[in-house]
Amino acid sequence: MAAMVTAVSALALLGYTYLGYPALVGLLARLRPRDGGPAREDVERTISVLLPVHDGERWLATKLASLLALDWPKDKLEVLVHCDGCADGSEATARALAAEPRAAGRVRVSASARRGKPAALNALREVATGELLLLTDVRQPISPGSARALARALEDPTVGCATGTLELEGEAGSGVYWRYERWIRAQESRFRGVVGMTGALAMVRRADLAPLPEDIILDDVWIPARLALGGRRVELVDGAQAFDTAEPDAREFRRKVRTLAGNYQLFARLPALLSPRANPQWLEVVSHKILRLAAPWLLLLLAAASAADAATAGPGRAAAGALLAAQAAFYAAAALGRRAGRLAGVARTFVVLNAAAVAGLGRFLAGRQRVTW
Repeated sequence: MAAMVTAVSALALLGYTYLGYPALVGLLARLRPRDGGPAREDVERTISVLLPVHDGERWLATKLASLLALDWPKDKLEVLVHCDGCADGSEATARALAAEPRAAGRVRVSASARRGKPAALNALREVATGELLLLTDVRQPISPGSARALARALEDPTVGCATGTLELEGEAGSGVYWRYERWIRAQESRFRGVVGMTGALAMVRRADLAPLPEDIILDDVWIPARLALGGRRVELVDGAQAFDTAEPDAREFRRKVRTLAGNYQLFARLPALLSPRANPQWLEVVSHKILRLAAPWLLLLLAAASAADAATAGPGRAAAGALLAAQAAFYAAAALGRRAGRLAGVARTFVVLNAAAVAGLGRFLAGRQRVTW
């Protein structure tokens, strides 16, 4: 009986994490949407684009073209590129592109030995002259209206960070997962604010961006977390998009291991995030972040408790056996992946992401997750 209670409890927590919380935050967004405040002015403030690059030669031309095409006055937009220990031709390519007539005086390039993205952002922040800082990555081009949409969101003083949406092309499981994740973030934004920001596209006031710890793994979670603890919120802006391709599960696993190791580091560095008194978004952080980290252990607990109860002669044996069989079918589908259909592909991605959470914890505890990307 105790094993069945354990299995049901684990299943309930998993159900809340992946289905219940999205339903809850969607309901809260509908019933208690945040006050949008007065209409926001379209003020054309000065903007500095901060673009850290490590071995990004193949994406630089497309990325810089998208930045120079932003709908913003040319004399109020500067693009700052920092090559962080690039071993390819990134620096030469960036300097050649900066010398072209369309970029002359608008693009500046710097370089250093490899130190990691936080150090690169700190170096760019030091030389930025804009009132607003647009943070972006080299791989994803962004939509022409992104700067204007993000800047307009920051005219609301309660917004500490405005972040765009990441549009993924392709039918890999990570693409399906990201569409699910993006829906949750949209509901959080309508309610009290997004937990985290899209690393490929976000904007903050220069006055609000303190120097980053150079060993921090997830700058795109650290920055909004600090703002949230200060009572500022992160707004998801539909009019700002970054574009990328969905990764196959093997590459997504490597990326998520780094991300999840960074989440463990974040909570160790900012324990106030775990306090309902200190963190105005405590419910969202626990539901969206903490329970996701606990999910692989809940899955193991569910499997062990189901197996234990199915092996007994108690009244719950049949139910436990059915639950165990359902788990076996799910993991078999995940092993086959997209060869068994789209739903099996989603199951595979789910398993991959939870395996990454375990590997990420191992990396964090062993201190083996490098800050360099």
